[in-house]
Amino acid sequence: MEYPAEKIISEFCCNLLASVGVPADDAQVVAAVLIDTSLEGIDTHGLSRLPAYLTCLKNGRINKEPQIRVVKSGAVASIDGDNGLGQLVAVRSMQVAIDLAKEFGIGLATAKRSNHFGAASYFCKMAAGQGMIGQVFTNAPPAMPPWGGMRPYFGTNPVAFGIPQEEYPVVIDLSSSNVARGNVILALKEGRSIPLGWAIDKEGRPTTDPKEALEGAVLPVGGAKGYALALAVEVMAGILSGSAYGLDVGFIYDDKKEPANIGHSFIAIDVSRLMLDDTFTERLSDMIQGIKAVPLAEGYSEIRIPGEKRHRIMQERRKSGIPVSQTLLKELNILATELGVSPLSTE
Repeated sequence: MEYPAEKIISEFCCNLLASVGVPADDAQVVAAVLIDTSLEGIDTHGLSRLPAYLTCLKNGRINKEPQIRVVKSGAVASIDGDNGLGQLVAVRSMQVAIDLAKEFGIGLATAKRSNHFGAASYFCKMAAGQGMIGQVFTNAPPAMPPWGGMRPYFGTNPVAFGIPQEEYPVVIDLSSSNVARGNVILALKEGRSIPLGWAIDKEGRPTTDPKEALEGAVLPVGGAKGYALALAVEVMAGILSGSAYGLDVGFIYDDKKEPANIGHSFIAIDVSRLMLDDTFTERLSDMIQGIKAVPLAEGYSEIRIPGEKRHRIMQERRKSGIPVSQTLLKELNILATELGVSPLSTE
């Protein structure tokens, strides 16, 4: 089924979050991040994550009313998320980085004691919307082995960029694994197999079974290169922030009660400190035109710029609504009934 985003889904998300004790303003922030992500077609990191967040809020694994603390020192800041929802911690942290960049030309904010924050691209777009280049790192629960290993140590550890341009930002958001773990989780929920090459089982054998993959490990993108990238992200997000790292990062989908203590880093760069905004825009536009002018390889109809597909999907979904699978709809409505919230229509 498809639902108009701003009207029905937003109210539904806010009501669900409020029902477990999340303050109204905070609920709106979280709902905005989830909806924006689903509008862009990143369904693995949008609304599909809400049931897990609600479960953790209900059982106290995530703090429903965090007191987020910020300590600044020149152009850098350390942020303690007080085990709050990752979206809240991330929005606050990127805003701090943006404010520092306005003052110093560049701002870095690290965050500890946070949780899964959805798609890193959302926070990069916050910076791009201010005419800045945004960069985001986050670590994640162990899901990927170091190159040559059989057992998980690193998370899928994504890195993301948001680069301002006139119509919509260039968005680069990629995990250091072949695929984000959310794709495997979604495949399991929907009863689908996964492509060969995404993951190995707990014995180190290639698998197409998402359950076996979650018990085993996803593989680094580009082999040793993906492993190296994951290590760098772990330093930027885990080591530098003072959060958990490696095997100590928690997984909100298991039955443990300890906080996940995920770490993030956020960087904002004020382009206007390096050149006129118009000069940057002209140079970026010229590069994009050059990229699109490259002759097409056989089997391809166009060359897209990172973020272009997301923008197209968002334009389509703003008109037609956000598709919600029957599996997710059933899960959300069961939770809604338990929490005394009006369920979404199934007609």
